[in-house]
Amino acid sequence: MNTRKLVLVDGTAVLYRSFYAIRELSTNAGKPTNAVFGFIRMLRQLKDVWTPTHWLVVFDGGLPKERKALLESYKAQRPAMPDALKEQIPHVEDYLGRAEIPWVKMSGEEADDVIASIVDKARNEFDSTLIATSDKDIFQLIDDKVKIIPTAGKDGLLDADGVKVKTGVYPSSIVDWLSLVGDSSDNIPGVPGVGPKTAAKLIEQFGCLDELFAKIGLVENSRIRAALDQCRALVTRNRAIVALRRDLDCLPEWGKLEMRKPAAGKLLPFFEAMEFHAMAKEIKEMDFFL
Repeated sequence: MNTRKLVLVDGTAVLYRSFYAIRELSTNAGKPTNAVFGFIRMLRQLKDVWTPTHWLVVFDGGLPKERKALLESYKAQRPAMPDALKEQIPHVEDYLGRAEIPWVKMSGEEADDVIASIVDKARNEFDSTLIATSDKDIFQLIDDKVKIIPTAGKDGLLDADGVKVKTGVYPSSIVDWLSLVGDSSDNIPGVPGVGPKTAAKLIEQFGCLDELFAKIGLVENSRIRAALDQCRALVTRNRAIVALRRDLDCLPEWGKLEMRKPAAGKLLPFFEAMEFHAMAKEIKEMDFFL
């Protein structure tokens, strides 16, 4: 029986990484193509290194109103997407269609929640699920069948033990850990004085947030104890924000996620228009020997 392996790609993360990793790439007419080129190259690396039987690229579709209602400043510190990157998105989508690579973007939903919902539905369908992302929120999804891989495509799985090394807690406790320390990248404030190591020690001692607050008198450090007591509401709110949704109606037809070999005739005009000469040459040589 063949092993079924699903790779879920955080498309937005790959876009940004490509845009900032490759500079000054454009057509002769001055149209920027650096993000498109890097995006294609990273997807190729992921395919070659991890050899999925199925895959799906997931893009952010906006910020959920539920999280903004809980914290108005959620991700508010992030700068707007650069125009030079924004104008390349239609070309990336065009490439995905021509390359027969399935992708999804749910309006008003973050890629993390879409990924989490698909992961839950995929558990009984695949032998393993690999998530290409750099987002630590995804740590909460890791288990014996779900791992994280780098977006750059280089070899290196992050499993439950790896999460423990990075954070001090296992994936099942990541939501509680983030609720205490906050997340500066998402503009979520944590409990003052409670850093990653302190949060990990508290979770190790009490097991979970509910037990921590039920037995808060057992926290030895008086300063930490007072901060926790004053921040009960903040921690409860954080928990609601950082816990990924797993109930989105985004169940894909698994057959449509199968790896497919694209037709050279669809890709060649795209590569030529983008002036990706090496990729165009590759397609021509492949087509010649078919």
